Amino acid sequence: MTRFNRSLRAIAMGVSLTLTAAAVAAVAAVAEPAAASEKAQGVVRVQSAYGFDDTVTRIKADIAGKGIRFFTEIDQAGLAKGADIDLKPSKLLIFGNPPLGAQFLTSNPYAGLDWPVRILVTQDADGRVWVAYTDFAYIADRYDIRDRPAQIKMAAEVAGSIAGSVTSR
Repeated sequence: MTRFNRSLRAIAMGVSLTLTAAAVAAVAAVAEPAAASEKAQGVVRVQSAYGFDDTVTRIKADIAGKGIRFFTEIDQAGLAKGADIDLKPSKLLIFGNPPLGAQFLTSNPYAGLDWPVRILVTQDADGRVWVAYTDFAYIADRYDIRDRPAQIKMAAEVAGSIAGSVTSR
């Protein structure tokens, strides 16, 4: 084997090891524990000052107090329990203002994947209760909605207000 071939082989092995290390790191990042999901792209999270059930009750009351239509509540932990899977308390609240939501769908019908609005109330392993929803600027960018800035701003303010209703006593 010539010196050139040995050098080329050494470079190839170095590149191979580097790529292997990068692949292992990428897989490890995907397989990280649930704490990594707290950094989901486009998600706004706030910590509640109340217990889980009180947080759900207060958010639903705030939605009603704002005259916003409440569609449904999905007890994700209850569904998991029915499948013999242990899941910390988790409820998805679905609500919205149809005339406002329709504005997003007339801009891009695929925005219907993110409307009506959803707020997730969940409890972590340490007993902290979190309220999370998708950032509306992120949604607008996701669906390339550029012609509804006032509606995006209004939706963001309302969702922020609802989530914020449980951040202090």
